[in-house]
Amino acid sequence: MHGPTPPGGWCVRAAAALGGLAVLVIALTALEWRPLLALDRGVATGLHSPALAHPGWTHTHRVLTDWVWDPWTFRLLLALAVVWLVWRGERLLALWTAGTALVGTGVQQGLKALLGRERPRWKEPVDSADFAAMPSGHAMTAALGCVLLLWLLRGRGGAVGAVLWRCALGFACVSVAGVAFTRVWLGVHWLTDTVAGVLLGTALGLASLAVARASGRRGELLPGPVVRGPGVAGSHGL
Repeated sequence: MHGPTPPGGWCVRAAAALGGLAVLVIALTALEWRPLLALDRGVATGLHSPALAHPGWTHTHRVLTDWVWDPWTFRLLLALAVVWLVWRGERLLALWTAGTALVGTGVQQGLKALLGRERPRWKEPVDSADFAAMPSGHAMTAALGCVLLLWLLRGRGGAVGAVLWRCALGFACVSVAGVAFTRVWLGVHWLTDTVAGVLLGTALGLASLAVARASGRRGELLPGPVVRGPGVAGSHGL
């Protein structure tokens, strides 16, 4: 007989599933599984030709990837969220947000150094990037940042209207998909680099969120005021 699903249980399952997929993609790439590498080459080649043929559109992608969806943009948003949480007196939540972001950066850089995957090389490149290719730092930072920011926004409860929430959710989805696409369009990442980045960032965010929800049951770590009643730990959560 099954008991009730614990708060955050779905986060754990989703994090495990997405993390497992990320590990599979990374492992198959490291083992140079031919069908996956062929897919990478096919997508990269298919996008490089139009990138060369449409310089105006390519410039737009560079602006998006360097400013709108740059990792430092998401880090700045998270830093502002941390400052705001400290100002509100939610210091533990601020520490959790900053700590998760730092762990994400550490995992990302560690995997890049471990895997050392080369980026695509072109006779006529339209953009350039440093360091190893997998996982995509842009994609991973965007995914992790969006999960954290959405969690903090959702935790405001009634202070966030349905329209604002849908706009935020839509912007997050467009941002994660958009940054992954721009990196491949600009020829600085393989498709699997961005897929691994999105999967890892989302998995890490959800795993950390599960910790936050579990702590929130004890009134330790929940966004916004905790509403208590008989036998109720809180009313917030994603």
